[in-house]
Amino acid sequence: MSTPPMIYLDNAATSWPKPESVSKAMVRFLAEVGATPGRSGHRLSLEAGRIVLDVREKVARLFNAAGPLRVVLTCNATEALNLVLTGLLRPGDHVLATGLEHNSVMRPLSRLAGEGVVVSPLSHGPDGALDLDDVRAAMRGGPRLVVVNHASNVTGRVQPVAEIAELAHERGALVLVDAAQSAGCVPIDIERDGIDFLAFPGHKSLYGPQGTGGLVFGRNADHRAIRPLKTGGTGSRSEHLVHPEGLPDRFEAGTPNAVGLAGLGAGLDFVLAEGVDRIRDHEEALCVRLVVGLSRIPGVLLHGLAQPGSRTATVSFTMEGLPVSQVGLSLDEEFGVLARVGLHCAPEAHRTTGTFPSGTVRFSLGRFNTTEHVDAAVAAVAALGAK
Repeated sequence: MSTPPMIYLDNAATSWPKPESVSKAMVRFLAEVGATPGRSGHRLSLEAGRIVLDVREKVARLFNAAGPLRVVLTCNATEALNLVLTGLLRPGDHVLATGLEHNSVMRPLSRLAGEGVVVSPLSHGPDGALDLDDVRAAMRGGPRLVVVNHASNVTGRVQPVAEIAELAHERGALVLVDAAQSAGCVPIDIERDGIDFLAFPGHKSLYGPQGTGGLVFGRNADHRAIRPLKTGGTGSRSEHLVHPEGLPDRFEAGTPNAVGLAGLGAGLDFVLAEGVDRIRDHEEALCVRLVVGLSRIPGVLLHGLAQPGSRTATVSFTMEGLPVSQVGLSLDEEFGVLARVGLHCAPEAHRTTGTFPSGTVRFSLGRFNTTEHVDAAVAAVAALGAK
């Protein structure tokens, strides 16, 4: 039996394929540069340092950050989120988190709750929408930090970050935004939106490789209030045994993933050249087509579906009488459609949408998906439902 053509619909986990420039930039780094950035004065080290600085500058431009040195580079969004959560919060502090958070937020918060941090959830409707009046009421408890999942990796629901930040700042709270699903495909302006900390991955809608990401500090966020996750070599102030205090060195001990950052730089070039609005329009058009197609199939139930403009191109569904694991396996083996099934590392989101504990089948579209991909995926689901 011949293998069906492959259709990749798992971009919410990792985008694929990447722009050709990404792999070329990584190969060039390994073949022609290869040195450690910021550790030596020779030409290759200086070139490596320039590549890393270019990444900071591109991130700052994409998110309208106050400057490139306020971009701390990490190995993923999880590290960036942990940096703020474990570095900022102390026993007795109060933190609010949405009901759509990924385990990258919920697991650190669960541990911190055991150490005396007070964690309160923000309530949602079954579609994942936050009620700003409820948010305002929750702020009366005087939280130190509000954590906002900008876009759900289960339903694609996009939250009104600017409005939430305004309410938080009225109460003196800081705002941490998890942009794992939105960075690169939803417009983000740190200054306009009032974001204090923005955690982002490089390997999703920024089209870089795995092992890259970062944390962007808002203009008024005091980095000195956050304890580093690690200390060590930075290439700066090496005569002192005390770790440097300034950004970004305070949070970047050890040799960085320079080859990965070279690839991320090329991914950022792609996003900046395409434009986030254009990428969003393309993905939204495909998502509308996908939703319409799936909604016409008997036995298919869509979950947490938001209106166009209030979601990313991520769609979760279940099929009557079929376990999600069976659906995912059949889509792959029989039709070449690659999806993700289960809880997507976000059990709280599934509790919100009523799909816990079995989870859903998730299709997540990217810039390189086409109408043909969408139509083939819909046809595959319809064929499964007709069996």
